[in-house]
Amino acid sequence: MPSYGGPAFSVSRLAMALTEAGAEVGLWAPDQSAGFTPLLPAQSSVRRLTGTEAEALDSFGNADVLHDNGIWLPHNHCLAVLAERRGIPRIVSTRGMLEPWAINHKRLKKNLAWCLYQCRDLKQARCHIATGEAEAQNLQHLGLGVPIATVPNGVDVPEERPPGVGSGAERAVRVGPRTALFLGRIYPIKGLPMLIEAWARTRPEGWILRIAGPDEAGHQKQVERAVSAAGLGQVVSFMGPLAHGMKRSAFFDAELFVLPTHSESFGIVVAEALAHGLPVLTTTGAPWSILPESGCGWWVDPTVDGIAEGLRQATALDLETLRSMGAKGRSLVSAEFGWKRVADRMLSTYEAVLADTITHNPASSIGLRS
Repeated sequence: MPSYGGPAFSVSRLAMALTEAGAEVGLWAPDQSAGFTPLLPAQSSVRRLTGTEAEALDSFGNADVLHDNGIWLPHNHCLAVLAERRGIPRIVSTRGMLEPWAINHKRLKKNLAWCLYQCRDLKQARCHIATGEAEAQNLQHLGLGVPIATVPNGVDVPEERPPGVGSGAERAVRVGPRTALFLGRIYPIKGLPMLIEAWARTRPEGWILRIAGPDEAGHQKQVERAVSAAGLGQVVSFMGPLAHGMKRSAFFDAELFVLPTHSESFGIVVAEALAHGLPVLTTTGAPWSILPESGCGWWVDPTVDGIAEGLRQATALDLETLRSMGAKGRSLVSAEFGWKRVADRMLSTYEAVLADTITHNPASSIGLRS
């Protein structure tokens, strides 16, 4: 389902990788989407759990570890209570939800939840999982007294860009604009108003901007108003949520990927864009300093000025240079973020928790630095 966000796909894919590594895995979601076939193929050996939280745990049997992905929501609290009652070691992937920007968004509501249950639930966990060093350090600053392991998200690396789809030879004779792509939730944290203002300042000749993804909380209307006010209606378009095949085509049809985010714990879409051979422009709100270090993108301040300067540099390059940068990114993702490597790292974390040898190690991230 296109409206599902990154965690729905990455958690499902991790579950599959863990089963391939020899673990028995049950997957449950509060909206029962664990049984949705596009998220979890029918041939997968991952067990799809349904019903309430307690019913799901009962149907799985004796779980060695309960891995909760996310915080704040009622089902996260319910799982924390169940794990404590049943003596199941609980691991929490905070998924960027304790990053400074995320905490400040709807702060009063989160302060109340923190006092009522969330702080206690986090302190009762046996381990917190961060996806990058910066997130691990922010978790440590909260002083929760829980070991922190850093395990990045994995990413599937598709086959090479099909011949004739954005290839150098095809583009040499094709008459048409180049495409910059944003793909993700249309939500304030993603920084789209900054991107629109930056695009209005630079107005890169011969380029268009496509914005793909589900609208959340009606934020798309605000972005559309910014597009209209800037007179960019002819060069900025909204594609809506994309199914898997359309998402793949959107990557392959673009020459540049842009994520103007305020805050990301990992930014799985950055890894996906790189896997499809796209150079990436993102902000220091995402833990991707490795982009300029590896010659596959730009890592700029999360401001209009920073994004505008990144756009000027990126859109001034010829296609051959952009393709070369994209190839470097694809090699980086293949080497560092393959699912087998990530699953092995996660299994090692589970084993350390069960053996009570887990220690805080915020500098153990794979491939990401801040």
